[in-house]
Amino acid sequence: MQIQSLTSPFFHSKTTLFPPKPHFPSPNNLLFRQRMASGSGFGLVRSEKVSSLTVLDDGANGFSTLMDYAGKGGLNVGDDLVVLLYHIQYACKRIASLVASPFNSSLGKQIAGGNIGSDRDAPKPLDTVSNEIILSSLQHSGKVAVMASEEDDSSVWINADGPFVVVTDPLDGSRNIDASIPTGTIFGIYRRLVELDHLPEEEKALLNSLQSGSRLIVAGYVLYSSATIFCASFGSGTHAFTLDHSTGDFVLTHPNIKIPPRGQIYSVNDARYFDWPEGLRKYIDTVRQGKGKYPKKYSARYICSLVADFHRTLLYGGVAMNPRDHLRLVYEANPLSFLVEQAGGKGSDGKSRILSIQPVKLHQRLPLFLGSSEDVEELESYGDVQQKVNPGYEV
Repeated sequence: MQIQSLTSPFFHSKTTLFPPKPHFPSPNNLLFRQRMASGSGFGLVRSEKVSSLTVLDDGANGFSTLMDYAGKGGLNVGDDLVVLLYHIQYACKRIASLVASPFNSSLGKQIAGGNIGSDRDAPKPLDTVSNEIILSSLQHSGKVAVMASEEDDSSVWINADGPFVVVTDPLDGSRNIDASIPTGTIFGIYRRLVELDHLPEEEKALLNSLQSGSRLIVAGYVLYSSATIFCASFGSGTHAFTLDHSTGDFVLTHPNIKIPPRGQIYSVNDARYFDWPEGLRKYIDTVRQGKGKYPKKYSARYICSLVADFHRTLLYGGVAMNPRDHLRLVYEANPLSFLVEQAGGKGSDGKSRILSIQPVKLHQRLPLFLGSSEDVEELESYGDVQQKVNPGYEV
């Protein structure tokens, strides 16, 4: 079967990614959906008919969609930020559609000229496409001064009047797509540093991107899996919204997530056990034997997709980690640490709080430990948990 060439690296200009919102024939139709109320229990969310559309009603909070939650009827984060969020969630819907498409492999090879390369960190075709989708959406929002992406060598200056700075990993875990393993988009939003406006464009773009994670105003990730989940924090808790494909809306399904103070799962590539420092080996040996401060045996769960491993940890507790200097402070560690802290957990490099670290390079790497507060504290107490050697493996 021959696949017709695409005229655009993304989609045909007339392609409709999401169908119009449907009309429901029965005015008495009530829909019940399960949601996890706190990461450990389930509740019911009732939906009500409004002008022939089905809108979920959270009851206690009165919010139904991501836009409702951020808008004037909810947190009222301001019109500029609502506009930006609209464009980010639109970009993520396009990426979700692309990731789930049976033609994504052909599309990616067409864009990359069929040359994928062997470097594990080299941009993959779908990484490149996702990066362009996000950049285009941020440009159209009119609200972003700077975008810094894991896929770009340097920060991109977009709009001198934009009040925000966006950092992003456009498609984390993309090398797992062919096996249909979950992937995700990670992002963080800062306010533009107006005191830098007098500097040359390249310099102020870089310095705006190197803000400490403690200055984040919004952080989030979008998980592309059996469901598409938009998890975000505006500095007042961590909340998750699930994409309703019938309406195209991200609907509030996990309000005010609270990570358990203890979990029973650790997530790490333990094939590298013999390269780990003594403290990390001792910690893992101890907890999986049930001899740690929490007297239950821990189980290993490792997907090798950061967003997926983090999402599971956020809901069930425990620790997701990479002890090597591998993950990016700006694009991955800071946004996810912001989210886990807002859920009551901790983000650490094994010694220090992630959000207290001042970035000095755009693509700065470091070890990362994310999870339940008591689990991360116990792990840190072993002292020597950062892996400094990496023999026998590709960098």
